[in-house]
Amino acid sequence: MVSVVIPNYNGNKYFRACIEALESQTYTNFEIIVIDNASTDDDYMWINERKDIIFKRLDKNYGFSKAVNEGIKLAKGEYVLLLNNDTVASANFIEELVKMIEKDKQIFAVCSKMIQHHNNHLIDDAGDEYTILGWAYKCGDGMPITTHTQSKRVFSACAGAAIYRKEVFDKIGYFDEKFFAYMEDVDISYRALIYGYKNMYCADAMIEHIGSATSGSKYNSFKVKLAARNNIYVPYKNMPFLQLIINMPFLLLGYLIKYIFFSRKGFGKEYKHGFIEGIKTINHIKKNKFMFTHIPNYIDIEWRLIKNMFAYIIQKARK
Repeated sequence: MVSVVIPNYNGNKYFRACIEALESQTYTNFEIIVIDNASTDDDYMWINERKDIIFKRLDKNYGFSKAVNEGIKLAKGEYVLLLNNDTVASANFIEELVKMIEKDKQIFAVCSKMIQHHNNHLIDDAGDEYTILGWAYKCGDGMPITTHTQSKRVFSACAGAAIYRKEVFDKIGYFDEKFFAYMEDVDISYRALIYGYKNMYCADAMIEHIGSATSGSKYNSFKVKLAARNNIYVPYKNMPFLQLIINMPFLLLGYLIKYIFFSRKGFGKEYKHGFIEGIKTINHIKKNKFMFTHIPNYIDIEWRLIKNMFAYIIQKARK
């Protein structure tokens, strides 16, 4: 069975379309779990009264990471499908994700082909990559849906619409709740790579995504500050100290470029505050334990970080 976990915060106006799309799936062996972060836009009795949906309301807004962790712990399925509330899945969405993850026991996560809801001829996300500059980016963002038609390995699955092998969470840990939101999916995918698992992109699993429905916009003070902080956490947590030292010049260059970029967007102050907060609170973040048996995986990851930087440049040049 698949357990579909939907975290929610003030997303009532999108929810019905999301649920209706799940009810039309060709794959029927799944349960729906909704974790609400103390929303104020509705009492959500219409969900709570449905016996086919497991509904849990938290006492305050703990963020994405805490909400999905609560859902994963309630899940009875072999696989957990995390789904944003502002998505509308195609009829074969779950079926295609299950087909992909069952191909290989070493697959931890499979992400979908997310399509822009308001421009449904364009891709929103076709898998996430992470670079040596400390940047995460969406493959195919803004490109025609006729591209990215081949399934492939990716660095990270976007947790807005991805399926995960539940048993792996017990081995590598759950989503880091100190992230609150943003970059938490890159962090857990990074951990999976360290342990030798794969993350995949499934081109045949398509879903429309409104995007930034909870945060309000692509760029805003809250989102920029939080992402800047979490961009400090990801490499610190996942890179052994030697790798961190080697990559530090590139990471610092990446942070500087991002600061300039957000300054031009009017969010330089927020980015700086998030960066400083990340440095000040880094001692609260637990580093992943280094194991010599994982050295081949660290080497593979380093190569991916370098390769992804060039892939990002090529993608930007094509847009």
